[in-house]
Order: sequence, then structure tokens, then C-alpha cells
Amino acid sequence: MVSHDGVLRVELVVERRQVDVGGRKLWALTYNGHYMPPTLRIQPGDKLDLTMKNTLDEYTNLHVHGLHVSPSGNADNIFIHIDPGGTFHYAYQFPKTLRPGTYWYHSHAHPMSAPQVAGGMSGVLIVDGLQQYLPADLRHITEHVIALKDFQVQGDAVKTQNLHIGDPTNRTVNGQLNPTIRIQPGETQLWRLANVSANIYYNVHLQGQQFHVIAHDGTPVDRIWTADSLLLAAGARFDVLVQGGPAGHNQLETLAYNTGPAGNQFPQATLATLVSEGPSAHSAALPTSTFAPTADLSDATIAARRTIVFSENTAGSQYYINGKQFDMNRVDIRSKLNTVEEWTVRNDSNEEHSFHVHVDHFQLMSINGSPHQGHGLQDTVSVPAKGQVVIRIRFNSYTGKTVLHCHILNHEDAGMMAVLEIVK
Repeated sequence: MVSHDGVLRVELVVERRQVDVGGRKLWALTYNGHYMPPTLRIQPGDKLDLTMKNTLDEYTNLHVHGLHVSPSGNADNIFIHIDPGGTFHYAYQFPKTLRPGTYWYHSHAHPMSAPQVAGGMSGVLIVDGLQQYLPADLRHITEHVIALKDFQVQGDAVKTQNLHIGDPTNRTVNGQLNPTIRIQPGETQLWRLANVSANIYYNVHLQGQQFHVIAHDGTPVDRIWTADSLLLAAGARFDVLVQGGPAGHNQLETLAYNTGPAGNQFPQATLATLVSEGPSAHSAALPTSTFAPTADLSDATIAARRTIVFSENTAGSQYYINGKQFDMNRVDIRSKLNTVEEWTVRNDSNEEHSFHVHVDHFQLMSINGSPHQGHGLQDTVSVPAKGQVVIRIRFNSYTGKTVLHCHILNHEDAGMMAVLEIVK
């Protein structure tokens, strides 16, 4: 679904129905009857008119993850309840300064975010415009959305209740098990990697290739950087350039990853097969100097410094921010518009947590005391077990109540979320 004349009008019907999931007929929670729902595409400055109809027997709502937009009224307000049988009209007016890149949308219905997203309620949203920063010969390259989404099975349905993060799961790309992606030798493609799952991490690797990162969490980088593998914590995205190698087959895989003694060991798994075939294409030279303008908060005046502590009980059944569980009626942090704050996010538990904040992106300054240069802003970062990160965040454009939380949705639902209010 693509915007026209500055507007994208969408109707999303939330429905439990039997659909094809990874080659199996299973009952799932769907948007418009699909386990992998429509990709929404907008331009900076567009308006998104979205009508959501809820046919479930429980309430739901919608969050546009990572987008810089108002958290109030009928925009990105995660405190909205769309009751069973109800309809709600969302209206998002995005700024012309909205950064191009890959985002996503999903249920944020507390405390049912994990079961609803695990059941299928997540999709990709793209803000077009990344190509403007590429050399002219790369502005019309083939693009692939690679939505990473997993499902567990219970009987004839995608499992939604009593979810255990470390249980065996089926990792899909766009709802398919090990699909084929085709490329010509030497061809450059744009891949939009998005972790749209409820709970798990992906450590993505392409055999024999490197990823050339041009955007992270919907923010173009100031300098393209390369990596053999990319860690996509729950909620994270990367836009990357991939160049076709010699004719043959290579596996896009997620490498084994351990989130700590109290966390989970995610095994290696094949995600998709890249088939390099056909006549060789011209191997384009990729930019190696500056790429896109981005904010740098290194020398910003700091209005407030805060410490945000993630912790959990021994049983791993209750999760806390600064010793408290989520209460939508309590404001935990009050920050002023048009100021920059520095937050130390400390993890007192023995497992990694995926820290995410709504409305405004942040700059990751350090990890466990070591300076970090990510070449841009982001909205999600994995906080090491018994470790900490330091971020700087500028609050601009929008006031209102929103949240920060662990994006491992089992943890969010069990209390690891706090209310942030941005005030004038």
C-alpha cells in the first residue's frame, strides 16, 4: 500500500482466521486476513489515515514503531483500547523531516502485546527516500523487504498463550520458510531487514557476503559501514546494500546467539537462500565517505541525567524499571521539549534486554563504558546482561505521554515498561 498525493488511506481488520503460515494451515491473528500483512509505504510529510476494526474477543490497538509522530489523541497513542467489535480511526500527520528507512507496526495492547504479536499482528512500514543519498546508478536498484517473524505451534494454531521464549520456533522471512532470493552476480540490491517478532533475537549473517549498512532503525547513517553479521534485537531494523557474488547458492542465516545465563540460547537457523544467477551485472562502487546528514548529540547541552534500571525477579516472572512495574496512571519520567537528556540504562539482570523508547530516536554513546560510534540515531538497543549503555536523546516536535520499555514483549507485558511524559 503506497501513499498518493500526500495521503495513505488504510483499513486494517484484526481477525483470527486460518491462513498459510510457513507452508502450514494454522489459525493465526491477522491483519486483513494475512499472517504477513501489507507493507505500508509513505513519504516524509505524508498523512496516514488508518481505520482499525477489531473482530477479536479482546481489546487491541496499534503502534507505529520508531516513527517520529505525536503520541497523543488518535495518533501513536498506545493507551487507546479498541474493544471487541470496535472500530477506531487513527490519523497520523508525519513531519517533512521524517527520516527515510524501515519501520514497523504492531499491537501494543498491554498486557497482551506478546501473544498478539506472536500470533501474527505485525507488519512493515517504509518511509521512502533512502535512495536520494545513493549514487545515481544505485537509485533504482531492486529492493527486498525481509521481515523476520517467528511462530510456535500449538495444535492447529500459532501459539499465543504461555509463550516461552526459548522454546523451538519457526523463523520465517515474510511468513515463508526458507524462501529464495535472487540476485545477479555483481548486482547491488537494497535489503530491508526488520525484526518484527515478539520476543526473539536474530544475529543475521549472509554466507560469503558483507552487509553495507545505510540505515539503522529508520535513520540513514552519516557513513556507510560494513558488517559480516548484524544483531537485530527485538524490534530492531537495518537497511543494507548487498552485492551478488559468483553464481551459486548462499544461505541467509541467523547465527547462534546467547542472551545470558538467565536468558535464552537461540540456535543457528537458515532464513532464506540467496541464488546468484544470470548474466553478470556491473559491480557498482559503493559510497565510502559521507552518506546522509544526521544529528550528533556529542556536544549537546545536557538538561538532565537519569539512570534507568532494568531488573527482574529470580523466577523471571516479573520485570521492573527502577524497581517498579508498569502503571499507565503513573508518570515515571517527565522530560522537557527541545532539550537533550543523557540516560544511563543499567541492566541488573543476567540476561540481555532490548531497550526501546517511543517518539524520539537516541544516540548510543557507550556500551559498558566503551565509546560507541553508530554513525546515526536509533530507537532500540540491546543492553548487556549485568551491563549498561549510555544514550542521549533530544525531545523535539511532540509533547504528550508515551512509554519506554523492553521490546522483548514477554518482559514488557510482565511489567518492564515505564511512562514518559514530554512537556513544554
